[in-house]
Amino acid sequence: MKNKQAIVIGSGFAGMSAASFLARSGWNVTVLEKHELPGGRARKYTAQGFTFDMGPSWYWMPDVFERYFEQFGKKVSDYYQLTRLDPSYRVYWPDDVTDIPANYQELKALFEKLEPGAGKQLDLFMKEAAYKYEVGVNKLVFKPGQSLTEFLDIDLVKGVFKLDVFNSMKSHVGKYFKNPKLVELMEFPVLFLGALPEHTPALYSLMNYADIKGGTWYPNKGMYEIVQGMYDLAVSLGVNFRFNHSVNQINVENGIAKSVSCMANTPAGKVMIELEADVIVGGADYHHVETDLLQPKYQTYTPSYWDKRVMAPSCLLYYIGLNKRLTGVPHHSLFFDTDFGLHGKEIYTTKEWPTDPLFYMCVPSVTDPTVAPEGCENLFLLIPVATGLSGDTDELREKYFNLIVERIEKQIGQSIKDAIIYKKTFAQSDFISEYNAFKGNAYGLANTLLQTAVLKPSCRSKKVKNLFFTGQLTVPGPGVPPSLISGEVVAKEISKLYD
Repeated sequence: MKNKQAIVIGSGFAGMSAASFLARSGWNVTVLEKHELPGGRARKYTAQGFTFDMGPSWYWMPDVFERYFEQFGKKVSDYYQLTRLDPSYRVYWPDDVTDIPANYQELKALFEKLEPGAGKQLDLFMKEAAYKYEVGVNKLVFKPGQSLTEFLDIDLVKGVFKLDVFNSMKSHVGKYFKNPKLVELMEFPVLFLGALPEHTPALYSLMNYADIKGGTWYPNKGMYEIVQGMYDLAVSLGVNFRFNHSVNQINVENGIAKSVSCMANTPAGKVMIELEADVIVGGADYHHVETDLLQPKYQTYTPSYWDKRVMAPSCLLYYIGLNKRLTGVPHHSLFFDTDFGLHGKEIYTTKEWPTDPLFYMCVPSVTDPTVAPEGCENLFLLIPVATGLSGDTDELREKYFNLIVERIEKQIGQSIKDAIIYKKTFAQSDFISEYNAFKGNAYGLANTLLQTAVLKPSCRSKKVKNLFFTGQLTVPGPGVPPSLISGEVVAKEISKLYD
């Protein structure tokens, strides 16, 4: 197949993945990106000698990245180098501090110390999690979610109960561990999936396997190295990237998308251009592509459908530069020094600004001196919050910043405020303006049972024959590894129809 034109809207992980797989299949691919560089929510930001990863900062599931590059005859190491973090991360509790060791035997000893018998229970828990990871990552996540018949797979049918699809993470963890700290430790990875443990299928204990067995890694020079590697690969495959091109409309005739209209920022000024395509892939926010770029008659989902979706959280983000180094802090820290349950309810149930939030701190300059000037420290702070909240003001951002910095200073016994030489905030209104994110979400659609597989927004439009979708609002779900897989899944669906 030659001379077939594909347009991909958005150059996030999913968009670049779809573009590369389509190019490998012989398509002429053009990626349209509204920003000046690739990456979408995983862009980088530089200021005053600091380099900040704007979005994802955890590198889990290294096997998924290896598999991605291997399909193009490459290795991860062709593009970036990885360092395994030890401790994987630190947890600050109300009464003490726990470092989570990378070594499994040391982790078992920690569990045993917190709860007699928990070391053996961890073995049993991880045996189940390993099965779920094997089946989930190698089978379930590659299903395009177009029909229930996709799941008539002998391994899936035989293992349906072992996969724990109908049990919750909360009850599953509760079968093995009683110590509150261990329960929170085992429940926390599903927060990346965007739902409370009681509403997340126990299938996702596979995330514990990713955490504990797969390990926590860091790409040297920052997470943007993944973006750069995927971009370099895509360009080598012939993908054409057009930056500063903001898509305004998908032009449809008789149920077939013919072209896109976009505003291009050129040296001569803004110019409206139209680009024809045989296939269009929406790699930008699904809701935005459907409701803003298509005429109503070509939209698959109604406003009421979208309003009923359970969204993963949004975030309050802070990018901080200090004029000094901190002593004894790790790369990743989780501040669970307040009420875990209350904050969860405020995100998912009452949907309000948090009273006293949990939060996350990343200090990449501990591992990588290139991300900060000499003698300085790079901090990334994240507070998960509900989507769709009003009142995202500078005053509110400052209020939460002061609140969490005081807690950091108390926990680490060092001053921060007097050392700040750079600060940038990013929150719900920025997710909307920068990424067209539905309700200002940061992580996409929550992985609840009723939003899994065929129950997610479809990766293929039901009303526009040649329009497809990829990313965290469709299959398989939120997160960087699932986004790589999402691009592959949609490219294969296109190949089925056109190759």
